Amino acid sequence: MVTAANRKPNVEIVSDPESLAHGSVELFVSDARKAIEAKGAFYVAISGGHTPKRFFELLGEMPAAKALPWDSIQLFWVDERYVPPDSQWSNYKLAADTFLPKVGIPPHNVHRIPTEYDDIKLAAHCYEDTIREVFGLKENQVPEFDLIVLGMGSEGHTGSLLPNSYAPFDAEHLASVVYVLGERLSRITLTHPVLCAASHLAVLVSGQRKAEILKKVLTSEPDEVRYPIHILWPVLDKVTWLVDSEAAKAI
Repeated sequence: MVTAANRKPNVEIVSDPESLAHGSVELFVSDARKAIEAKGAFYVAISGGHTPKRFFELLGEMPAAKALPWDSIQLFWVDERYVPPDSQWSNYKLAADTFLPKVGIPPHNVHRIPTEYDDIKLAAHCYEDTIREVFGLKENQVPEFDLIVLGMGSEGHTGSLLPNSYAPFDAEHLASVVYVLGERLSRITLTHPVLCAASHLAVLVSGQRKAEILKKVLTSEPDEVRYPIHILWPVLDKVTWLVDSEAAKAI
């Protein structure tokens, strides 16, 4: 019997960050074509951060990506810092500055996490309402994204499911608020039931500074408290790890 404990991660190692970005676009295009052919729509959620920037740039440059029927693509975000959409810290802004203007996606297909409310809980609730409306969900249903693109932080988090926060264990909501003390910004993130319900997840890991944490995450017993990305272990067969050679040095 195959269980979550004895499944092996599907790790694809590429030579460098440029190859990682190209591979990410190829994966995105392949999943988009399959979904659109099967049901006429592609539901995808993307993340921010340093690693996906080149991936986003190539989405707006590579002919195969630009040729996708973007009017059939519904674009969401995995997480967002609670900053204005034109802030340098905004995950939405990263996409808006790279591929969004170049692919012809209709504005009503772009579902950013709202950050303009005084009440961050209200913003999370509104984002959840948007997800339910676009997916046509009934009460207590969870959306099934065709693809969710994730990264991994240096302490083993993904999205904004941070260590020592409630968010990794929030099974009640589709979107959860993550309060961060000190200088770091509070956030809104998709919850683990949403991530685990996706048809396919891609985790992009790049750079030598991620090598040690990648080794720990891939070789440790699942521990969602210490390494929140371990919430994916029950669905490890649906996860593709795209890793460049620097990040893969320790595995």
